[in-house]
Amino acid sequence: MTAQQPQTLAEIGLFTGVPQHENFCRIKDLADTREMAPAPKPHPWPLGEATTLPATYRFDDAVRSTEEFLADTDTSALLVLIDGEIRYERYLLTGGTDVPWLSMSVSKSFVSALVGIAVEEGHIRSIDEPISAYVPVRPGSAYDGIAIRDVLQMSSGARWNEDYNDPASDIWLLSMATLGIEGALDDFVANMARESEPGTVCRYNSGETQVLGALVARATGRTVADYMREKLCEPLGMASPGRWVLDPAGTEMAYGGLNLTARDYARIGELYRNGGVWQGEQVVPAQWVRDSVTVAAPHLEPGGPIVGGHRLGLGYGYQWWIPDGDRGEFSAIGVYNQFVYVDPTARTTIVKLSANRRYGTSTEESTNREMETVAFLRAIAQHDH
Repeated sequence: MTAQQPQTLAEIGLFTGVPQHENFCRIKDLADTREMAPAPKPHPWPLGEATTLPATYRFDDAVRSTEEFLADTDTSALLVLIDGEIRYERYLLTGGTDVPWLSMSVSKSFVSALVGIAVEEGHIRSIDEPISAYVPVRPGSAYDGIAIRDVLQMSSGARWNEDYNDPASDIWLLSMATLGIEGALDDFVANMARESEPGTVCRYNSGETQVLGALVARATGRTVADYMREKLCEPLGMASPGRWVLDPAGTEMAYGGLNLTARDYARIGELYRNGGVWQGEQVVPAQWVRDSVTVAAPHLEPGGPIVGGHRLGLGYGYQWWIPDGDRGEFSAIGVYNQFVYVDPTARTTIVKLSANRRYGTSTEESTNREMETVAFLRAIAQHDH
């Protein structure tokens, strides 16, 4: 470690324009983490016939260069699977086959899967129950009496600002709780305030996923990491150790603290592409998978979800993003351009891990490039392989 490198997660300067590719690959050196061992019987991905990427793609009525986009968004890993076979795999910057990467909000989709498994196992009776039946919250606060379903759909009605370039926003305060600077994660979500009627507004809110993580832990009597190791890492044959970032109280940063390799992130995409089935075993209930990647109400339609102060042109399910169109696409998405994108029509799962240094320096698509990434991944999936 050089003298110039940050020593803690608090020092890496998120959303300031500082390059992050030297940091996202070594989170275990910057924060307390809880490890998940790889599966006793790792599942190696079969290698299919190598394919190429399209040289260009269209976005915003312009033709754009694939290579320029990969460089401009500080891409560390790009992995393309078709029919469950690796067809394209490339690592740049600090990425590598065995290099874990900070998922940011891709972790939200994993937490959703754990909720679905916990419902199937009877730890959670119904997602129409109030989440406060499981998680202690202050009476009258945002999550008191709110249905688990509304929390899954980012529609609890909690007051929230997910504006990454505003140091006074709620997402910044939640990050401070992760670091122990402003209380602890469980205390933070237990005291959040209510703003709108539940089930009417989709306001993207990382606090929702943090309370879902608390739900999994309280309902199962286990840590999120331990439950995920048994219910996802082992059955999916994850080949490398995984980690969750912890707050000082030992609570997982459920909203964005998962660290896996690109190949292991791909497993959640393939699992959901196949209706929750992995090598003949129903790992996540089929109905849960369908509900998770379906737009179920008008306020969840593409263009409805509010992120910070703007609306995003994607729909929302149970902690999964749903692009517009009729191909059945869905994606786990994290800041700095982390993606696990699935196009069932093309039988394709794509992982893009990144450290887009301009992300969060404004609220504009020109810096954050989320909709452009969707267009880029669509071009790969629909490319004539």
